[in-house]
Amino acid sequence: MKVGLLRAVGVATAVYGVAVTAAPALLARPSGLVDEEGRTGRATRTSLRPLAWRDAVSGLALALAPEGPALRTAAYVRIAADFGDAVLLGATLPGRDRKLAAVAVSVGWGALSVAGLLAVGRREVMSLPAAGPLRV
Repeated sequence: MKVGLLRAVGVATAVYGVAVTAAPALLARPSGLVDEEGRTGRATRTSLRPLAWRDAVSGLALALAPEGPALRTAAYVRIAADFGDAVLLGATLPGRDRKLAAVAVSVGWGALSVAGLLAVGRREVMSLPAAGPLRV
């Protein structure tokens, strides 16, 4: 497991989640969830804030969880959220280009967490058991 990569994904996700919680237009505009004047409606802001808060909290968990099962679980939660976003936003956002962009971004972030889980970290390589003497 690449702990540093998982922590970086967690921090970036947490920061983005807090930013979108405070300013939902950061997600609404590129997603096409604005009116003709580019404004984010009250209902859209209300709907996006819990999604953004989920990202903030799950990112914080990924950034702060102790190594081992807790960090793995936080990564699984993040992966499920990212791949779930890819499926749901890809199916429901207005416009083909927006759908493709949302899927690409969501899958990309999820893939970073998968890579962090699957990669062998330096500590793990260093802690491999010694082979011992060769016996014939």
